[in-house]
Amino acid sequence: MPVTKKSTTTKKKAGDGATGAVKVKRSIKAKVAGGPKRGGRSPPKRATAAPGVDSRGEPAPAAARDPARAAAARSAALKAVILRALDDMKAWEIKVLDVRGVTDVADTMVIASGTSDRHVRAVAQKLVEQAKAAGFRPQGIEGQQESDWILIDLNEIVVHVMLPRVREFYGLEKLWDMTQPKRAHRA
Repeated sequence: MPVTKKSTTTKKKAGDGATGAVKVKRSIKAKVAGGPKRGGRSPPKRATAAPGVDSRGEPAPAAARDPARAAAARSAALKAVILRALDDMKAWEIKVLDVRGVTDVADTMVIASGTSDRHVRAVAQKLVEQAKAAGFRPQGIEGQQESDWILIDLNEIVVHVMLPRVREFYGLEKLWDMTQPKRAHRA
């Protein structure tokens, strides 16, 4: 049951520098922990919905019914944000690699190049800003000080933004590009 406490301030005297008498009333409602809300009334009870139906009785979206679909939709949305950010910042040679069968670290790797260390840094910063704005928080960002290779870990997608000479030297595409024929040949 909510408790109401009323307090008033005293009138100021003429010698206190006040120009007039002021009286303020305040009402403070303290909520008792675990007590009912809405002035003592309990919230209305809702019937449980059938599978595939939301609380209003309307059909639920397919992603809400199937967690695998929801994860795929989230991953597709993240990939779209990444590719849009890389394209907006004029990143070169953008390559998307599916690494699901190769590693457990991520489902997808995106590799892109920048023209200079400043360009690489700007591309990475813009990518992080747009990912955060879309609701995807990076788990880690590495290499911002050197800016010749910046790695951005966005959970299911890892993004590498590199200078062309660094990209050529490490050859990540050759290391991670494991299409079905290449996987069968290596096994």
